[in-house]
Amino acid sequence: MTKTHDVRTLAIVAHVDHGKTTLVDALFQQGGIYRENQEITERAMDSMDQERERGITILAKCTSVTYGETRLQLVDTPGHADFGGEVERSLKMVDGILLLVDAAEGPLPQTRFVLRKALEMGLPTLLAINKIDRADARALEVLDEVYSLFIDLGADDKQIDFPVLYTNGREGTATTDLDTPGTDLQPLVQAIFKTIPTQVNKDEEPFLFQVNALGYDDYVGRLMVGRVMQGSVKANQMVQVATSESQSNKRITGVFSFHGTQRQPLEEARTGDIIALSGVSEVNIGDTICCPNSPQVLEAFEVDEPTVSMVFQVNDGPLAGRSGGKFVTSRHLRDRLTKEAYANVSIRVQDGDTPDQFRVLGRGELQLAVLIESLRRELFEFCVRNPEVLTRQGEDGRKEEPIERLVIDVPTEFMGPVTELIGARKGQMLDQKLEGSRVRIEYTIPTRGLFGLRNTLLTSTRGTAIVHSVFEGWIPWSGSIAQRPLGAIIADRPGATTPYALFNLQPRGTLFEDVGTQVYEGMVIGEHSRENDLNVNCVREKKLTNHRASGKDESTTIAPPKQLSLELSLEWIRDDEMVEVTPEAIRIRKRILQSNQRSVIARDKSPST
Repeated sequence: MTKTHDVRTLAIVAHVDHGKTTLVDALFQQGGIYRENQEITERAMDSMDQERERGITILAKCTSVTYGETRLQLVDTPGHADFGGEVERSLKMVDGILLLVDAAEGPLPQTRFVLRKALEMGLPTLLAINKIDRADARALEVLDEVYSLFIDLGADDKQIDFPVLYTNGREGTATTDLDTPGTDLQPLVQAIFKTIPTQVNKDEEPFLFQVNALGYDDYVGRLMVGRVMQGSVKANQMVQVATSESQSNKRITGVFSFHGTQRQPLEEARTGDIIALSGVSEVNIGDTICCPNSPQVLEAFEVDEPTVSMVFQVNDGPLAGRSGGKFVTSRHLRDRLTKEAYANVSIRVQDGDTPDQFRVLGRGELQLAVLIESLRRELFEFCVRNPEVLTRQGEDGRKEEPIERLVIDVPTEFMGPVTELIGARKGQMLDQKLEGSRVRIEYTIPTRGLFGLRNTLLTSTRGTAIVHSVFEGWIPWSGSIAQRPLGAIIADRPGATTPYALFNLQPRGTLFEDVGTQVYEGMVIGEHSRENDLNVNCVREKKLTNHRASGKDESTTIAPPKQLSLELSLEWIRDDEMVEVTPEAIRIRKRILQSNQRSVIARDKSPST
């Protein structure tokens, strides 16, 4: 067999919005992916609708681009800690990482999270300080911060001796010297070739492959994505699917490579290639695909444990099935959640307290919110409860909860409100750095303290706060943390909201619903200005008489309602409330709809006098 072609494989890792996907776009353009007359797509690797809307990478994706005789295989990884399961699996497929850091913001929590994983695996690193064209860029200071981060994470002398590039992903330039502007990305490409080792030729050894991710194609069915660890594979070749419990022989029907944004058929894949295989329908992430004559079972992937759970349940409200929902039963919901857990190792699904409830475990609020939004767009209709943290029993027998490293970047004048807000949520300050007119404050805070924090923090700082967090570890249970201080305004009967009723309710708090909205008993229509819940008649009409008043009727001008997105709704609800998710509407409701039943339960829970 001929020698394996020159392949270099690396993952691009960075924090949210530091320019990973834009840099890949520039590599595509300069690597000849596009024809001269072909339309160039911005952020080509962000293929999901939610990725483009949110401006973040959610799913890790594989691609490749050829420079001369060398093929560069890239894995674009998520930059948010909630999708850390994608990052951890991606690092198993690569020989090194390109660490991308914003020239103004510097290394942030997700940078620390991924870098720690890479250093533990002994992967060589390149540093690209991106967005050097920013007016507030401070590239040399950021470089010092990265060195400090490496030292803090226990990097050895070899790991800390990494090449440094200064890049502008939007312009597609890189340079090794800030005083010498770059003209293209060749300095970065050459640095990759020098730093990332080439794949050792193992083509003559028996075929070995581990399933790293799963996909689906309407034409070829289930796809298994991973890297050929040794040997080679062709279409129609017999392989063995091996786990610790069972082994079975299957036939590979197709071999595909990733080039640019396309998946292309491949005659033969060799050692080091990142490919997709078709032909095996029953397979799980972490399973070993090997030669039947030389069976092996590789160790399954280890992914950090989930820290947050949320209860999904069938929508049992009066408006169920009337808002565009196509899949509304517990069977539909169970099948879809099971499918999600099957393809995403950081998501787990457990049975709830009743047959129509399911407890979904994940890495954070954002990950679960993305899952909920995906289901909503697929025409599912269901209810979700507020997120809860998962606890465990420590070695000393005490109850433990997850803790996060929180970094907040705000103007100096808002330090007081931020400190007060974080202190009430059991946060402890680790460090603070003054950077011009802004200050960066670093805390450790229980994961529970982050629920509903982002919206409150943005309100307190007039939208100027930049907030990032990452899972840090476990601590003893830190006691109760106050929930939302204000109560809810709740509809006490069904019907359509009227201008007369809403006008008279405006002084009582902030309304979430507009005139003409269909409501039902137990549906939340606003936030009360006091701490108690308020049951109201929001469908009341003005009584008409045959007497004409001498003056004009009172004006019924109604202020626009406060629109709550899915994430804001999940942050806002208390333990006794749920978010009703439908394709056409997102509603907030009480778990128990009847007000008299809620009163009985509240009376039973209150301390006896």
